[in-house]
Amino acid sequence: QVQLAESGGGLVQAGGSLRLSCAASGRTFSNYNMQWLRQAPGKEREFVALITRNNNTAIADSVRGRFTISRDNVRNTVSLQMNSLKPEDTAVYYCRASSGSNAYWGQGTQVTVSS
Repeated sequence: QVQLAESGGGLVQAGGSLRLSCAASGRTFSNYNMQWLRQAPGKEREFVALITRNNNTAIADSVRGRFTISRDNVRNTVSLQMNSLKPEDTAVYYCRASSGSNAYWGQGTQVTVSS
């Protein structure tokens, strides 16, 4: 079992930056692929970024060049550095851990970008 807790969300002006963190419990964090997803009001939840247990990364086209995902297997955290934020980045951001058929979600953190 993995428990996830996101932090770092907030209100920021367009063009600004935020850094989201997701802290994971458990001793097997390094075995999990970690993702960030987001859900805007009235929209489907969408993929934002992935970092595998081997540190391979994938970034959604909509945020490529602005967002960076990283992980720290000592501190059991995964982070999402978000730069050049746009109003369309406004959403609840979720952290997800997956390994095989197992997947765990955090509660989410709100990011609001004002124009």
